[in-house]
Amino acid sequence: MIKCDTPKEIGGMGHSMKRKEDDRFIQGKGNYVDDIKLPGMLYMDIVRSPYAYAKIKKINTDAAMAIDGVVAVVDGKALEQYNLHWMPTLMSDTQMVLPTDTVMYQAQEVCAVIATSRYAARDGKEAVIVEYEPMKPLMDPYKALNDDAPLLRPDKEGKTDNHIWNWKAGDKEKTDKVFEEADVTVKEQMHIPRIHVASIETCGCVADYDKVNNHLTMYMTTQAPHAIRTVIALVAGHVGLTEEKIRVISPDIGGGFGGKVPVYPGYVIAIAVSFLVGKPVKWIEDRSENLQADSFARDYHITAEMAATKEGKILATRFKILADHGYTDASANPSKFPTGLYSIGTGSYDYGASYMEADAVYTNKPPGGVAYRCSFRVTEAVHAIERITDRLALEIGKDPAQLRMENFIKKEDFPWKSPTGWEYDSGDYHAGLQKAMDAVGYDELRKEQAEKRAKGELMGIGISTFTEIVGAGPSKDFDILGIKMFDSAEIRVHPTGKAIARFGTKSQGQGHETTYAQIIAQELGIPMEHIQVEEGDTDTAPYGLGTYASRSTPTAGAAAAVAARKLRDKAKKIAAYLLEVSEEDLEWEPGKFFVKGAPEKSKTIQELVFAAYTNHPQGMEAGFETTHYYDPPNLTFPSGAYICVVDIDKETGQIDVRRFVAIDDCGNIINPMIVQGQVHGGLTQGIAPAMYESLIYDDDGNILNGTFMDYLVPTAVESPSWETGHTVTPSPHHPIGAKGVGESPTVGAPPAIANAIVDAMSHLGVTHMEIPITPFKVWKTLKEKGAI
Repeated sequence: MIKCDTPKEIGGMGHSMKRKEDDRFIQGKGNYVDDIKLPGMLYMDIVRSPYAYAKIKKINTDAAMAIDGVVAVVDGKALEQYNLHWMPTLMSDTQMVLPTDTVMYQAQEVCAVIATSRYAARDGKEAVIVEYEPMKPLMDPYKALNDDAPLLRPDKEGKTDNHIWNWKAGDKEKTDKVFEEADVTVKEQMHIPRIHVASIETCGCVADYDKVNNHLTMYMTTQAPHAIRTVIALVAGHVGLTEEKIRVISPDIGGGFGGKVPVYPGYVIAIAVSFLVGKPVKWIEDRSENLQADSFARDYHITAEMAATKEGKILATRFKILADHGYTDASANPSKFPTGLYSIGTGSYDYGASYMEADAVYTNKPPGGVAYRCSFRVTEAVHAIERITDRLALEIGKDPAQLRMENFIKKEDFPWKSPTGWEYDSGDYHAGLQKAMDAVGYDELRKEQAEKRAKGELMGIGISTFTEIVGAGPSKDFDILGIKMFDSAEIRVHPTGKAIARFGTKSQGQGHETTYAQIIAQELGIPMEHIQVEEGDTDTAPYGLGTYASRSTPTAGAAAAVAARKLRDKAKKIAAYLLEVSEEDLEWEPGKFFVKGAPEKSKTIQELVFAAYTNHPQGMEAGFETTHYYDPPNLTFPSGAYICVVDIDKETGQIDVRRFVAIDDCGNIINPMIVQGQVHGGLTQGIAPAMYESLIYDDDGNILNGTFMDYLVPTAVESPSWETGHTVTPSPHHPIGAKGVGESPTVGAPPAIANAIVDAMSHLGVTHMEIPITPFKVWKTLKEKGAI
């Protein structure tokens, strides 16, 4: 149940307040990086490789340099003079900024054209002539592991193969024994395909180096400004750009979804050129560059197995993964977790044995491995466990809802330790699924399905009951490049009782300016309209690790609550001083302290803040501001129960998602309207990989759908009418009991849709289909099964 214990004029937690930031967005007043125009600014465009694997024989820039407005062409050899031709990735691998001799994937940066206008830069780019010696690329991750496969990374000293790392979790011996003795085992091979975040705004930057003051201001599309500043200092510190001389400003961002966490070569080239010429340099990707070259998501090949009794008691799971990271491991994962948090893949079920093993490999595809709107590979894990659970239900002839109900972790068993070591904080999985079943009319739908099957019609019902893991993370385990994954909030309340709050995170559309203000309003009783929230400027905001993986509310939101409580404690001391009573004689209600038994004797928070500047107790530090760095004691574990209903046209394979019910449990809810928006957007990005999106390459490494003409991003037209609801089990360790919600729908939707489509054809012998499940795949399967 959603609670509101502040009046609407204060607007604390639980109120559906309209987003403060929307006033500027709906009037076209947002300030994005491409809106930044500086005096004397130069423009950069990038020449990219048409080949997936080739030697560079020669780069001829004569024609480009002859174009009016072109001032320079920068290649890898030029950057090599300053040791800026390589950069570290977030996973401590290395990546070319510009190649000196070999290109490793199609659309890789080859050289950059600098000009006085964007048009001249583009003309210059078209005029550069590069001579290549093409080689046969490695596109199949399994073949990349063969002994006779060419070595793709000879730059890495001592490297003799294309294997990157091996990762394991769980108890192999115990799990294997359970499998040997189990009544029933099921197994499926799955591929979670390579997809792209496809945010509306592409990546870009304006690098502005001030030679006189030896200071760089970097305006850029980044979800993690502080971490990026540190990376820039690591790359460019040897040329004098140390961290205190770097300011990163991340203005409004038009969608990130994990794709704006990494450092891209374009950023580094722009900085290098600005550093050398002393002028600002702007680089903005076009749509195809963004889609073809920026970090991908997913691309996991998974063998999933489940062992159970013949009655359906789940006993163990086993997962084997091959991760295709492309040319370099540029994943955006915490350092100790090369597969992200895949080990949450034991799911919402109570059993004691699981083993997971993953290997990563280099291929000639673009690098990456970002957490596209999921908490570090949780989407891949949830798809595997929810698909194999349905496979077990089919194998033993049990209703998939009943199977789940019989195997859920019980509400009273939390905190619960998973076989892979996580301590789930809270949940009520039975209540969530029951609410979803009641909302969709599950029993009636099963009767309808039976009637339709008798008539030869295809209707499917798919369930996904998932556990997310968000809020990275506790410093004992979570870091990126050694920087612990805490986050921060600074609150400064002015003498008139109006506040400004700054955070180490960075919104890309999540509504932070509203939700953070509501948290502070809840704790201090200052109306949220009087709380200004700022993010994205490393010179003003406290250090933080940014916004991705649903971590902002669990970390920075918690920091805001704790910081506000520090200030409330100070206000209490001032109230005791002004009212001439002891602190123990005071009670708090949102917005004021009053004397116990004498409510007419009170001081509002505004009066107390004013006193902090004008009449505070002697010996007390003046002012009313504080900063808190929040190190979470554990992650939070949101959950959900989704049910999808599909109808399939046998003649065409066309899939109609007739209904989709999503019941989410994200703990205590700050703003129901914003949560609703998050869920709707996440579900739409969940239907995308299930039915539409996949980056496709041919054997020569050519991307076959590198534009929005053929990479199918779903719109409102393709989206069904989402039916949403909530259960609420607060996180017991989070200051406001919140868990995070931004990514749960993207995680939970794909298996619900896939399970529904497979369910529609299960009576024909279909046990699994690879996503995206397109009408052609359905039609082909029906033909193979003799159904048409």
